Amino acid sequence: MATLALDATAVEKLVSAAAAAPSIHNTQPWHYRPRPETATLEVRAARERAVPDTDPGGRALHISVGAAVFNLHTAARHLGWSPEVRLLPDPAEPDLLAAVRLDARSAAALPATDELYQAIWHRHTIRTPFTGPPVPAALLDELVEAARAEDATLYLPSPEETHRLLELTAEAERRSTTDPARSAESRSWIQGPGSEPYGIPASALGPQDSAGQLPMRDFAALRPAEHIPAAPFEAEPCITVLATDHDRPADWLRTGMALEHVLLLATVHQVRASLLHQAMEWPYLRWSTRDPERGPGHVQMLIRLGYGPEGAATPRLPVSRVLDTDT
Repeated sequence: MATLALDATAVEKLVSAAAAAPSIHNTQPWHYRPRPETATLEVRAARERAVPDTDPGGRALHISVGAAVFNLHTAARHLGWSPEVRLLPDPAEPDLLAAVRLDARSAAALPATDELYQAIWHRHTIRTPFTGPPVPAALLDELVEAARAEDATLYLPSPEETHRLLELTAEAERRSTTDPARSAESRSWIQGPGSEPYGIPASALGPQDSAGQLPMRDFAALRPAEHIPAAPFEAEPCITVLATDHDRPADWLRTGMALEHVLLLATVHQVRASLLHQAMEWPYLRWSTRDPERGPGHVQMLIRLGYGPEGAATPRLPVSRVLDTDT
């Protein structure tokens, strides 16, 4: 059986797909390094695009990179490989977060893989109100299975638990917008005229929920509330919780892979999503997000799901800016 070449054309296709992943503040904190001699594509942390005040431990950076790894894996399968993903493959290189080996053909083409691959180019975050019908229970079950496939847990909290989680998110949002260092860091990532294609686009600066029950992130840290555009959001938001059994760097990477699997599958079914990460950025509040009735575990992300208008994908850095060919 003929092998597939990890040549410049293939690398560009793989990296383009990987770099379409979501990331905190759209920081795109990744570098890719091909190793043709071992048929491997490495994924490395780009610490120069970290947000140290918001994410001092690098958890969100790892989640962002994990989402990129899932895209890379999906693109590789779509192109005919049977990729082998190794997370944190070398303890001596802490910034080497993943290595994807591409030395074997896939035995069969999977239609589900092709659907997920096409969704990479259509997935985008929607921060405006959702206006459609409720997300079907059968689809939510599929999303649960998608997260489980990446060694993570996705669950739908009760209405009472959803309300509690949103209150914790609102408290975290208040802290973030009144903390001088964090609010300044957030504002520094807002794209201005002529900005490079990373950071927070102007379309992400609003609106806020006029009823005050759904605490959307205010990237510009504009308080008081009268300075923020407002709109009525859904009265009963569909909030899902993404969690892991442990809370180590490998678990953060798996969280990112699970997150992107969930988001791409939702995109296949025309379901939109936005992420509520604020409470995860304050250790005490993050600990409070866990549901004691579910036993031990670590909440990594809240995902808001629903139907709404089509939006536009956030621009990404060109492949040349995230591809490292130095040896």
